[in-house]
Amino acid sequence: MLAASPVMADTYIVAVGAASNSLQGRSAEKFATDLQAKLGDAHKVEFYADGQLGDEKELLQKLRLGTVQFTLVSSIMTNVAPEFALFDMPFLVKDRAHLKAIDAEIVMTELAPKAEDQGLHVLSTWENGFRQITNSVRAINTPADLEGLKIRTPSSEWRVAMFKEWGANPTPMSFSEVFVALQTGTMDGQENPLTNIVGANFQEVQKHLSLTGHVYSPTYLTTGSDTWSGLPADVQAAVTDVAATVQDWSLAEGETADNELVEKVRAAGVEVNEADKASFVAASAPVYEAFAAQVSGGAELVSRAQALAE
Repeated sequence: MLAASPVMADTYIVAVGAASNSLQGRSAEKFATDLQAKLGDAHKVEFYADGQLGDEKELLQKLRLGTVQFTLVSSIMTNVAPEFALFDMPFLVKDRAHLKAIDAEIVMTELAPKAEDQGLHVLSTWENGFRQITNSVRAINTPADLEGLKIRTPSSEWRVAMFKEWGANPTPMSFSEVFVALQTGTMDGQENPLTNIVGANFQEVQKHLSLTGHVYSPTYLTTGSDTWSGLPADVQAAVTDVAATVQDWSLAEGETADNELVEKVRAAGVEVNEADKASFVAASAPVYEAFAAQVSGGAELVSRAQALAE
């Protein structure tokens, strides 16, 4: 167990709350491995997954303290700055090429500075994936099928609002607690990218996988602002180069995994169905209206992001 004090300057800790065999976990591990190779023996890069050093919320605090140097942050980035909730807007991201365009034109220019104001430096936007719904009650074809279901969501007010709008009973919960909640029936279901669903073995405790693709959820390679400003120029350059390479790798892995993981879930005995996306899109209009009303510049952010799909 690591001491909760800043490590030597030549040791860099990469830690994630996600499962080691999820795409988030594998992406972070690849980043750590490739960064070690690029830096050589003069520096040491250590990697921890499966929440060994804490969940996303705890790791964000450790970034600010400097006891962890790099982590991946997904949905809870909306707690850092409300503009990150752009990615909580349902059916906003068309495909991964669209995501890269949003990253270059909006994340790095508009959103990353908001995180900087909170002591966090966003380095790159990677794949978490298109989110799907699993549950143990019934197939979800339209929002009406979610009526009354207890659905775990991340700690994102917009994800909670979305599922309430669709008729579910959403409950924010730490990812590490979800398997037991599904297994015991505390929660009927949850929503996550397929890589997280399979990485956490949710197919063992769920009966239905409904392919909604309702949100594309990125994950952000993030460090502390003080940590970043204190890194030697050569280390900053190495981190930047490796982050860009892993971005391309993670997006390609996500695309490949989509088909393979559906079959893995089906092979576990889970019933799989394609949801009626049009019905979900129609039911999501109030979420966009609320975002435009509550987040300064929200309507413009949405319009700019949508235009980048063309």
